[in-house]
Amino acid sequence: MVRRILDEELQAIEEAVRRHSGGATAQQIADSLQEPPPRRTLQYRLKYLADHRRLVMEGKGRWARYRLPQVEAAVGAAAGRAEARAEGEAVLPLSKPGTEIEAYVRKPPEARKPVGYNRAFLDAYRPNETFYLTAAERAHLREVGTPAIAAQPAGTYAKQILNRLLIDLSWNSSRLEGNTYSLLDTKRLIDLGEEAEGKERLEAQMILNHKDAIEFLVGTAEEIGFNRYTIPNLHALLANNLLADPDAAGRLRRISVAIERSSFHPLEVPQLIEECFDQILATAAAITDPFEQAFFVMVQLPYLQPFDDVNKRVSRLAANIPLIKSNLSPLSFEGVPRGTYTDAVLGVYELNKTELLRDVFIWAYERSAARYAAVRQSLGEPDPFRLRHRAALREVVGAVVRRRMDKKQAAKHVTTWTSDHIDAAERERFRETAESELLGLHEGNFARYQIRPSEFAAWREVWV
Repeated sequence: MVRRILDEELQAIEEAVRRHSGGATAQQIADSLQEPPPRRTLQYRLKYLADHRRLVMEGKGRWARYRLPQVEAAVGAAAGRAEARAEGEAVLPLSKPGTEIEAYVRKPPEARKPVGYNRAFLDAYRPNETFYLTAAERAHLREVGTPAIAAQPAGTYAKQILNRLLIDLSWNSSRLEGNTYSLLDTKRLIDLGEEAEGKERLEAQMILNHKDAIEFLVGTAEEIGFNRYTIPNLHALLANNLLADPDAAGRLRRISVAIERSSFHPLEVPQLIEECFDQILATAAAITDPFEQAFFVMVQLPYLQPFDDVNKRVSRLAANIPLIKSNLSPLSFEGVPRGTYTDAVLGVYELNKTELLRDVFIWAYERSAARYAAVRQSLGEPDPFRLRHRAALREVVGAVVRRRMDKKQAAKHVTTWTSDHIDAAERERFRETAESELLGLHEGNFARYQIRPSEFAAWREVWV
């Protein structure tokens, strides 16, 4: 005879789940029970509770997590923020609309209304007439993000802080995708090419892809923009060696995709995806304010899901395009809690509301601007001689590397090139500067000369 499950046994399990605001595994539930039953008995009871909609099961097998289906949204959101504090994560100050969005998306997915892609959300935006950021917010961001430098060519400020930006943005953007590399792991990988022990190879690939993508944006700052050259190539760099279909890197989506733990169903028709993608690019390109531009692409690019995967990464780096081109402080997403960022994106997907993502954007930019102001101060003022001759230095140093010259060949080339291209009064200093740059070239700084990793690696074999 089958033993009837006592309701107090089921209530004890529900209470154990309630103690884990982010959901609990079977093992966590067992650990929370005063008298845990045998493993198979607990699994049977969990199945019973899930079948009767008293618990929601997410995932399968040993990784399955159980949540309460009818937790009040506000309580769930508050518990999540308390959990973030306990784990040492930053807790963002949210606006009232942001708090309401967070409360909604913290409900179980089955308690949220299923929605599809709403093209009217994009159609309603009119460049320089519609604004996601208020005039006061844009003015504030410009105030905190404008470095105290004279007018300079596009990308100059980002080049000055490139070594720090490569590590910060690669790590933080990867972290928001669940990458488990530490900041120090990331620095060693980028500077020395050393992968962290015990980590998945794809995590290293993700970070190195970010590095390549950032170098692409900074190195070609005067040429990039919201167009069919920049964004697909940015995706190709970020998605390199990470997609099931290698040919999908840089190509618009032809397959249907689903968003994990969301009631949002992205657009599926390839022709419409292409139309909306071109509309997003044209709209973004027409926006004159760099901060509104940056935030617009953070909203609309992931909402469309134009690529098979890696869409949010593309939007985060694409948000830096107008900032880099305008010599404003870049946005590295330092300290942004992953959960809050995910909630903010879900708010766009499911509600077409931008307030929570706006809260994240402004908070993150304030932190990034303060960080890079301090970084630049520690670097001191840029050498005016190097600044004046930056194009010439890039050309002569790049030629030495690309032609795989050894030290003897390089010295001869630098001397000859300098005599042909530099005024007599500055030749000696230029030659010394170029040779100094070659001697100081390493894995963490060669991108400023628009040198590809493969070119640098081949050159090091003959140089060392």
